[in-house]
Amino acid sequence: MTLIKRQLQDVILKRMFQGKAIVLIGARQVGKSTLFQQIINDEAFSIPHDQILMIYCDDPEMRNLLENANLSDLQQLIANKRMVIVDEAQRINGVGITLKLITDHFPHVQLLVTGSSSFLLQGKLNEPLTGRKFEYHLYPFSTQELMNNGGLIQVKQTLESRLIYGSYPDVFNHKESMRDILMNLSGSYLYQDLLSMEGIRKPALLEKLLQALALQVGSEVSFNELAQITGSDNKTVEKYIDLLEKCYIIFRLPAFSRNIRNELKRSKKIYFYDNGIRNALIQNLNPLHLRQDVGALWENFFISERKKYSHYNGRYVNAYFWRTTSQQEIDYIEEADGTLTAFEMKWNPKRAKVSLPKVFIETYHVSRVEVITPENYLSYLI
Repeated sequence: MTLIKRQLQDVILKRMFQGKAIVLIGARQVGKSTLFQQIINDEAFSIPHDQILMIYCDDPEMRNLLENANLSDLQQLIANKRMVIVDEAQRINGVGITLKLITDHFPHVQLLVTGSSSFLLQGKLNEPLTGRKFEYHLYPFSTQELMNNGGLIQVKQTLESRLIYGSYPDVFNHKESMRDILMNLSGSYLYQDLLSMEGIRKPALLEKLLQALALQVGSEVSFNELAQITGSDNKTVEKYIDLLEKCYIIFRLPAFSRNIRNELKRSKKIYFYDNGIRNALIQNLNPLHLRQDVGALWENFFISERKKYSHYNGRYVNAYFWRTTSQQEIDYIEEADGTLTAFEMKWNPKRAKVSLPKVFIETYHVSRVEVITPENYLSYLI
């Protein structure tokens, strides 16, 4: 198994011992615990391992050490340690207050925290740790990470595999059992935390909704239509989509709308953070030459990879799609520093000649128009 160095590793190392907790969030199995292990094994890391306290909150006994702990309890627990790592912190009742006590009263200690689900973790951390944390989001492997570790040949050789099986570390590193690992991962395991929440009592509905969303990648989604497909109602569909987004399984792309009368204003598209999860949900892991949805796979892949690229490189952009009631459209738009960049995704390079709708060009200032194909996509991801 190849250990891939994550882009956040050096970023986090530079943030150490600045008086703030470092919080790493993301979906299950994206490698959060492994990243912290890589950090403490990094040559630039100088703290002896016997000065590091590891608390794995999946273990009830270890979890109890931090639940409702007071300052005296923490002093006994931490003692002379210089680093405290709290893994799966969302499992601890009152975790925000406990972590605040550590941050405020142990200035010599670096606190590292992982959490799987933002709706659980951020709700418990945001208020207690306001101004006391650096927060980062870890995704499945990015194109840039694979380039940095394995070079251009590995990136090119694994493109089709990533379009079908995705980029979760365990899937990527076990070629011989990719299908089995992915099928297991795409089950309720990914949204186990969500199912444990009070009020989420219909896992079958959740699975139906995910399958419906997987079949509509690249298309506008209608809550009305999804409610009919799942036998539910609009409010439930919207609630579940919001929670799935907070579990880092899907993300929304809103419609761009400013001036043109027949622009779609409230529409949205929904994409998956990982192609493999999307394909496993619809039970289709066929090779590309046997598929009818290659265009949707390519679109989902590039937009999710661009999202990783922007986050890891500190790019602050607003992302949209654009469409009118007369079906004029642009796949993907980024807005940064007052300028717009338009992207069209084309799997077949022979169809790479596109022109933006005239009405869009005349109404908005577009700095660049990029057509993304397998021949040039790396220029936008590394």
